[in-house]
Amino acid sequence: MRKTKRGESGITAIGLIACLLRFQPQYYGLQLFIDTMWMVVQLCIGLLLQAFFNALPNARSEESYLWSLLGALLAVALVRTVFLLFHAYVVRTWMFSMHRNLLRRLLELPGARSVVGPPGEVISSLRDDAVILMGMLRIISSNVANFIFAIASFVILIHINMLITLLVFLPLSSVIIVGQAIRQSLNRYRRASREATARLTGAIGEIFTATQAIQVAGAERPVQAYFERLSEDRRTKMVRDAVLSSTFYAVIWNTVQIAIGVILLLAAQPSVHIRPGDLAIFISYIGSFGDFVQDFGWMLAQRAQIGVSFERLRRLLQGAPATRLAEIDSLFLHGPLPEHTLMSKTENDSLERLDVSGLCYRYPESGRGIEQINLNLTRGTLTVITGRVGSGKTTLLQTLLGLLPMEQGSIMWNSMPVDNPATFFVPPHSAYTAQVPRLFSDTLKENLLLGLPEESTNLEQAISMAVLERDVAGFEAGLETVIGTRGIKLSGGQAQRAAAARMLVREAELLVFDDLSSALDVETEQMLWQRLFSTRSCTYLVVSHRKTVLQRADRVIVLKDGRIEDAGKLEDLLERCEEMRKLWYGEKEVAGHE
Repeated sequence: MRKTKRGESGITAIGLIACLLRFQPQYYGLQLFIDTMWMVVQLCIGLLLQAFFNALPNARSEESYLWSLLGALLAVALVRTVFLLFHAYVVRTWMFSMHRNLLRRLLELPGARSVVGPPGEVISSLRDDAVILMGMLRIISSNVANFIFAIASFVILIHINMLITLLVFLPLSSVIIVGQAIRQSLNRYRRASREATARLTGAIGEIFTATQAIQVAGAERPVQAYFERLSEDRRTKMVRDAVLSSTFYAVIWNTVQIAIGVILLLAAQPSVHIRPGDLAIFISYIGSFGDFVQDFGWMLAQRAQIGVSFERLRRLLQGAPATRLAEIDSLFLHGPLPEHTLMSKTENDSLERLDVSGLCYRYPESGRGIEQINLNLTRGTLTVITGRVGSGKTTLLQTLLGLLPMEQGSIMWNSMPVDNPATFFVPPHSAYTAQVPRLFSDTLKENLLLGLPEESTNLEQAISMAVLERDVAGFEAGLETVIGTRGIKLSGGQAQRAAAARMLVREAELLVFDDLSSALDVETEQMLWQRLFSTRSCTYLVVSHRKTVLQRADRVIVLKDGRIEDAGKLEDLLERCEEMRKLWYGEKEVAGHE
């Protein structure tokens, strides 16, 4: 088993399974109890079948005894059904528990970098790797119970007929050797199929995102050919994986059937004295023993795959201890979900002054970012951040809002320190519209509300403030229009204004826009800013290079190479700040004046 690097996760894959057993003892204990009772039921069924068939030759004299046995068989079968349903519930709870923990961790991380790696690989890990780890827990529990059953059944059967027992059990045990022999091939095929699936799912997301660009470039056929190549590669590798797995299961199943055939052939020999009930108990137990051999062999074959799945999940945790995967909490697997309500404002939520001091963040890949950012916002003001491409404007907003983890600095809200910006800068404190709006394949209304009850919001006002009312009226289904994946059915300007309306409907104190009007025409842009700034009931922090916005600003902050070059009123900056003059007039015109 490959060990993880010291300090990265603290435990190995086997250690995680031990933690899961320790952190979820009620689930594992219940699972083990169910599996053990299941095996006890199987033992009882075999013994009842033995007694029933051995009593059949004397049916007339033992009629009441036979009816009693039939009643007992029905009762045991009913108990087995109950255990089966209970088993399904416990396994489902285990599975959802780890998925919930992973999603919770991703949502805790700074939003701009919460996911590492291609989206397809992340989806593959969430879908498959958690199931593999939890499946191993189920197999461990099943093997403990099956081992007890195997010992008990072996003792019972060897007392009936030692020769048949040895001739049947020994070949079945050899299946474990088969499992070990195919382990490396199975792991290689499984890894290849997972990687191919990740590439394909990632490509699907990219194709949906770039649909308009593909159509404009006339690249439909090359993209389709690329998609078909990925699909064929995935199909080939999935088939190899499935064939090898199915072959392993087929070997086990056919070995069990051969063992049953051996029992029947030996029972037919004149030299072998075996009663009908003894034959029935052999056939009854051989299937369950085959399940034990199958699970045990599969567990041995999957040891390396457990390590691979664990490493992929550990990367998703991004530094959190792997024991986070084992945490337990309430699950909403049935019944209504908790209601999502808009948080009501208190006096402490009202923004009077926001102070930022020494804010720093550098991207680990390039070392670039922002350094020593100092700014302050007062209630009802409009502050505009401007600068060249790559100057750090978006990075500043994301670090302030906790979407990127600040390395240094402090943030004060009404003179109170903000310890965790990621959880603080949400409604009703603030709302944010990113440079590229994130919309979902649902109705326009659901994209604006995102789970909020409509009756508790002023949706019409938000739509009007975002200059979206004419667009909504022009849609055939109005607010019920399905806008497609990432809002593909909307124009760029409509998508930006829809994101703005989603932000405005939450009535936050601080509204943060990242180049909101970049896809708007001049008339719509002017109307949008006029409506937004008409009341000045909120505080605005805006990234923009548009002159319309800069002229309205109470304060302009000029960024250059991740630092504040200058800050103040636009008129003053145009007089004293060369960088601002280049942004406003253009470098050639400024050079000409000089």
